[in-house]
Amino acid sequence: VRRLPSLSSQRAMAQLMAPGGFYDSQIARITPPDRFNDNGGGRVLTAILTSGIVRDRLTRQINRAAEEGAERAAPVLADAIRNMPVDDAVGIIRGGGSPAAALLRAAMGNALVGAVLPGVDEGLRLFDNEIVTIALQAWTGIDFTGLRDDVTRKTADAIYNAIAREEEAIRANPRETNDALLIGVLTLAR
Repeated sequence: VRRLPSLSSQRAMAQLMAPGGFYDSQIARITPPDRFNDNGGGRVLTAILTSGIVRDRLTRQINRAAEEGAERAAPVLADAIRNMPVDDAVGIIRGGGSPAAALLRAAMGNALVGAVLPGVDEGLRLFDNEIVTIALQAWTGIDFTGLRDDVTRKTADAIYNAIAREEEAIRANPRETNDALLIGVLTLAR
């Protein structure tokens, strides 16, 4: 049973940690906090902060930070898979969708957020500029810590979602894995 979330997470993390892995993904791309879209600031500040150049640069930096977070979280994720309890192995194998990913998420709780945080923090520090931080806070009410926490939470969610997508893909076509055990178990479970 652990082979399924293990392979799913390896495939998901390989995609997400690749250069542009988050940014280039329509599903995993991390966007600035919702309050970034509010129109609460002055006209000049609003024009600057919502300009395509600034938004794109911020979005790219956020997604690079997410890649850093995913890289830091990979060993924690692997440990969690090795140690997660498997109470209903038959239900997981026979289940549709992504029950192994759901089990992993339940077993980890907030541990993935904690594992992602240092990488996101480090990745965003490159963007942390006192002037930009003051402008963002004045315009949106979001400070650096708020931005970091928002990106960290979204990164953890994107990782879980990517693992679930990979699990569903493996279930749909177990032969693609070239893993004889997974092929046999998932084919018999159908």
